[in-house]
Formats: sequence, C-alpha cells, structure tokens
Amino acid sequence: MSISWSTVQLQRLKELNASSEQLDMNFTETSNRDRAFQDVEHSLVKHGKSQLKKLRDKKHRPALLELEDRLAIALCQKGFVQVVTPTIISKTSLAKMTISDDHPLFSQVFWLDAKRCLRPMLAPNLYTLWRDLIRLWDKPIRIFEIGTCYRKESQGSQHLNEFTMLNLTELGTPLEERYQRLEEMAQWVMEAAGIEGYGLLTESSVVYGDTVDVMKGELELGSGAMGPHFLDEKWGIFDPWVGIGFGLERLLMIREGKQNVQSMARSLTYLDGVRLNIK
Repeated sequence: MSISWSTVQLQRLKELNASSEQLDMNFTETSNRDRAFQDVEHSLVKHGKSQLKKLRDKKHRPALLELEDRLAIALCQKGFVQVVTPTIISKTSLAKMTISDDHPLFSQVFWLDAKRCLRPMLAPNLYTLWRDLIRLWDKPIRIFEIGTCYRKESQGSQHLNEFTMLNLTELGTPLEERYQRLEEMAQWVMEAAGIEGYGLLTESSVVYGDTVDVMKGELELGSGAMGPHFLDEKWGIFDPWVGIGFGLERLLMIREGKQNVQSMARSLTYLDGVRLNIK
C-alpha cells in the first residue's frame, strides 16, 4: 500500500516551497512518512533561514525588485522607454477596453467609487500615452511599464489579487513583422528573467480577441496581442502595433521552482519567497 502526505503535512510543505519531488513522496507506513516529514520540514526551514540571513546581510535584494531592475535594463537597451502611470484609473477608461457593467471582468475590479477603480491592467494608460506620443515622436514608438495591478482573482496557487505586470509595446510595427516582433519581445523578457524552455500558443481573450500566449508547460506566463485591433479606434490609434504583458510573480515562481505564486508576491506572510512562520 502506498501512503502519501497527510493533508496538513502537504499544506505545510507547500507553504515552505517544497520541490515537486518532495511533494510526491510516498511511503509504505505512516511512521516512516511522519519521520520523513520531520526531516523534510527541518531541511526546508533551515534553507529558509539561510535565505533570510542573506537578505539581512544585504547580499541580495528581494527577487521581485531585482527582476524589475533586470527587465527595465534589458528593455531600455533594446530601445524601449520606461513609463510610470497612475494606479487609479477611470471607469471610462475601462469602458474603452469593453469592460462595462456586463463584462466578465467587471466583477473582478476593485472599485473606489462609482467612477474610479484600481487598475486591473496597464493597457488603458499605455493607450492614452500612445495617443499623445504619436504627435511628438517618430514611429516606431516603443514604451513599457512595470507596475502593480489589482483583480479579485480566485485564490489559488497561481493567482493574486495584487500582482506586478510588465507591458511592453511597439506602435508602428510593419504589418508583416508583427508576429516576429512578438517572438523577439518574448525572448528578451524570458532571457532577462532567466527562464528557458517556453513556448508560444495562440489563444482567445475576452478583452483582446486572439492572443499569443507565452507558456511554460501548462502555465501562462505572458500574453501578447497585435493591431490593428477593434479597440484601437476608441483611443484614436490607427497604426499597426504589438504588445505583450507578463506577470512578474509567475515568472519568479517558475524560475525559483516555487509551488505557489503568493511566495513571490508582496506579502506579510512571505519575505523574498520564505515563509515567515518558521522557528
């Protein structure tokens, strides 16, 4: 008979970011399982303390901040300009993205009042900047933003209510070069993040229509789109473009081999991937 971890043991090991091999361990007797649990838990706690010591000794910064810096440097070297836009956006801006009262994403928005909300995505602000920059800069216009977004997501190992997005965009891409440019943009981000073995998959989005998703196994790490697009006219945009967005916490979860995205997010429970309820 094969015996796996108890529910409580499995939850604890996931909290401590045990490896998939450790989570899949099986035993012939409960006594062997319980002794193994103590050993694995002790090893994971010891590793967590070591990581916290490195953080305190200033040998490195939190992984989320380091990744933001690495991505910004890499994209600026490719000719993109970093922008910073407001976290609070208007209901009108969301409506231009087709997210009105009857849209599936409307109920996931954190509303501050009847007219304002915390942004669930970066795209509305980037569209707004495009509209002004197209008068001021020659094309192609390459901009990107790294910032926090908010959605009432289902709580699970791969979703967050508060998460960090990277959106990089190019306005004025020649029509015949759009897909190639998306591939290049995905490559730049994944190389900067230190992730290999990803693939591209065409999917359908409730906001953007057909998208090109960046996949690592079954997990979506990023999603790209291209124009001309049915949303463009609402923003006064008529040139072809490409854009791709990534969730930074998911990138870190994959790169660091973590079992839940919460461990890499802004948190009072975890610090730089380490669960704090350790002795």
